[in-house]
Amino acid sequence: MRETEIHLGAPPVVALAGVGVHGVASPTDVFRLPELWQLHLYQYEGELTVDGTVHPVRPGRVSLVPPGTTVRYRYRGRSEHLFAHLRVTPAGPPRTVPVVQDAGPELPTLTGLLLRAVAASPSEPDRTRAEIWTALWRVATLAPPATAGPGPHPAVAAAIAHIEARLAAPLTVPEVARAAGVSHNHLTRLFHAETGGTVVAYIRRRRLERAHHLLRATTLSIPAVAASVGIPDLQAFNKACRRELGASPRALRGATSTTAGQPALTALSTTNLASLATTSLLPKIRRSVT
Repeated sequence: MRETEIHLGAPPVVALAGVGVHGVASPTDVFRLPELWQLHLYQYEGELTVDGTVHPVRPGRVSLVPPGTTVRYRYRGRSEHLFAHLRVTPAGPPRTVPVVQDAGPELPTLTGLLLRAVAASPSEPDRTRAEIWTALWRVATLAPPATAGPGPHPAVAAAIAHIEARLAAPLTVPEVARAAGVSHNHLTRLFHAETGGTVVAYIRRRRLERAHHLLRATTLSIPAVAASVGIPDLQAFNKACRRELGASPRALRGATSTTAGQPALTALSTTNLASLATTSLLPKIRRSVT
């Protein structure tokens, strides 16, 4: 077995988490967990066979083995690893994950997550579940899916990450282009090719989506909401809300349901760029946005 599928739409139930010590009584172990997943982060060299497929084990590798799978370990003396045995709820879409892979630069993060899960397990089981769930997501995204198409251009991904981290600050296309490591004109072309829209349209859309959420879901004052989305001028903020959301900030705050005829706004994934091409609510505007 080289790959497995796991659902990560809900936190797992952690039956046990700890530090495993093997290779002391015997140089081999053969076993299976009929009902539990096995997550291991290795600190030694050895060999793991999963349903007949041999995988080298070395420090910094991580394995994820589904329930009912027979595993065979060969050790080279005393061998320690961090582990968790868990039940996974079939919630959310399945994700294909290599059974064994290198943690790479994620090794310190995964090690910290598992150590915190182990420390919390006697008295804070919910904390343990949260740490292990986060670790599973990290493991599931160590390697891109084999069937995945080419992702967004790195410059576009970098530009979006820069924008998302600075929505409350003044933003200009030249500044975003510098952060992405390309020229203003090149970013404009790349962004349009990837999304069908402009950088400025993306910035304005994300600001208004955030404003819509804050107005509806929090009791922050309207000036505070305006400032937190990078439109501190209340007149400009009011005008933008009326133009793009169909109502004033005060009316949006008082609404109990989506205004009739008003497009419902949903959060955008920074990698789900294609949806911007057909769902942009925004007209063409000047390139410098404050």
